[in-house]
Amino acid sequence: MHGLAQRRQDLEAAPPAAIEPTLTVDDGLVQTRELLFDILLGVLRRRQPDLLPFLLGETMPGGGSPFGEPMSALPRALLLRSLQAYGLWFQLLAIAEEIAATRVRRALECCGSPDQVPGSLAKVVVQAAAGGIEPEALRAALEAMAIGPTITAHPTEAKRITVLEIHRRIYGLIVALDQPGRTPRESEALMERLRDEIDLLWLTGEIRLEKPTVAQEIDWGLHFFAETLFEGVPDTVAKLDEALDRHYPGLAVDLSRLFRFGSWIGGDRDGNPFVTAEVTRQALRANRRASLIRTRDALTALLGRLSVAAHGVALSKGFAEALDSALEASGARQTIEARNPGEVFRQYLACLLHKLELTIDAEAAGGARAMRGYGSPDELIADLATLESGMIGSGCAALARRLVRPLRRQVEVFRFSTASLDIRQNTKVVRQALHEIWRLGNAAGGVEPPAPDSEDWRYWLLGELARPLSGEPDLTGLSPESAELMATLRLIGREREGLDRRAVGSVVLSMTESASDVLGVYLLAKYAGLFADAAGTESCSLAVVPLFESIDDLQRSPAILRELLSVPLVRRSLKALGAGQEVMLGYSDSNKDGGFLTSTWEVYKAQLALGRVGRDAGIPVCFFHGRGGSVSRGGVPAVAKSFSLQGVQ
Repeated sequence: MHGLAQRRQDLEAAPPAAIEPTLTVDDGLVQTRELLFDILLGVLRRRQPDLLPFLLGETMPGGGSPFGEPMSALPRALLLRSLQAYGLWFQLLAIAEEIAATRVRRALECCGSPDQVPGSLAKVVVQAAAGGIEPEALRAALEAMAIGPTITAHPTEAKRITVLEIHRRIYGLIVALDQPGRTPRESEALMERLRDEIDLLWLTGEIRLEKPTVAQEIDWGLHFFAETLFEGVPDTVAKLDEALDRHYPGLAVDLSRLFRFGSWIGGDRDGNPFVTAEVTRQALRANRRASLIRTRDALTALLGRLSVAAHGVALSKGFAEALDSALEASGARQTIEARNPGEVFRQYLACLLHKLELTIDAEAAGGARAMRGYGSPDELIADLATLESGMIGSGCAALARRLVRPLRRQVEVFRFSTASLDIRQNTKVVRQALHEIWRLGNAAGGVEPPAPDSEDWRYWLLGELARPLSGEPDLTGLSPESAELMATLRLIGREREGLDRRAVGSVVLSMTESASDVLGVYLLAKYAGLFADAAGTESCSLAVVPLFESIDDLQRSPAILRELLSVPLVRRSLKALGAGQEVMLGYSDSNKDGGFLTSTWEVYKAQLALGRVGRDAGIPVCFFHGRGGSVSRGGVPAVAKSFSLQGVQ
């Protein structure tokens, strides 16, 4: 807190309205920080004046607190409020730093070009061009790349949506204060609103008094998509497009698979007894509805803007035929044509919107397929591509690029599921289910199943995986926890036959200790009907991701993966899925196990060794980095994290 000890005089200074609100890029972080601290002082002066000496750094002669005793000895209520004040100040500092970073990026772009912004995709492209990377090599790299951030709801990380909304409003008000040309009245109005928001932040409870439900956590996760990601990701891809046009003109790159998002909220049942198959179903439905509603709203907004009249353009034959077909399929040709006479692109969009509305209605009715609705997001993507190419062919390329393409890319990334929901379960639960199934098949013998780390256990798993199924196995008699696991796996099968095949992602197996642990998930998937063939011997349609967490598991992970990739069934399954073997590297538990430095070093070594195992086996290895948030959970600054995006699936 820069210069806070000198601010005692501010307590008796002029009222807060006298604070000069003008902010410039040159003032940077210091002025924004001082502005926010001045307003915070004003709030505390009204709400909790006995905390001001702590924030101002006052001490008694000879040291100690203003009350002549350590802060820890303060009355509990005052101690908690002082911690709240410091916490609120750090939140405001984070907002100030974000704004300062934005100013720097904008200043760099204004003085130079988008290519000058460090860490940007444009900077990467210009570096590739300067380094002599050939166009085809860059195209191949971009089309093979998949960056997949995953949303989680760790209780130590999540803030209430109410608090996040206040943060957003504070950010927006400071940005508004940056804008030139304001009158004194407008400036003062913005300042009053900023004071109100910081006052509201102080008065708002930052944490829930009760543990949030999984449904509340799902809403929290979807908040970030609604407020930022739905719009931000297409904008990011557009900036990459522009950079490619500048430095690799004429290079056509398919960026439809560059970004995709995952989620653990509602799917992570490792240690969470409240995440059941029914809760997972509800999470999938909430994710699906969020994406559908957002897409409908975007289509509605585009319909309101795209008022191109037929007499002003020359329609291509292909688009004219597509429009006629869409109008006929809608069953509402006369209504649509009468509502938008002569506005051909609006008519086509009205057909798309009508079809999507039918899809949403069917989803609300319980997920039944609409007779004339969309069967998958791929159909809508194809329709939007038809609209885009039709506009380009009619001399409206710029409009197509700025209005239609962002929506198409939004659907390509978020589809009809917002994010792919991963299912995480602990190895112990998988072993327990398999042991119970083993006992069901060997009830007469009264013999206990082999140890999970024994060769006998491995042979049993491989034998069961190779044995053809004659029908759905009878698993009556499983414990509630094991029955719940099987119900979740069956749910995955039903969801993949539904509106979006990518609604469910992978099964992440935490605390993986052997190749047999992963094979055990394959076997449970076989019993749940998740194999491509009825006999359950050819290939598994479910991606299984081993999670190596402890230092010991990280060190043994190359040997485990080598054994796993030597199994023909695993190799066939990976080939059928069209992807490499994904491996998750745990930062939080390895950090707890060996400390931050040791954890980072062991993860780094494991990543190199696992990559070599994949190359030797002819199967690419993709990495899911389980890091983020505080240092205790493996988090580091964003600049230092950027390397880990390479190879993430």
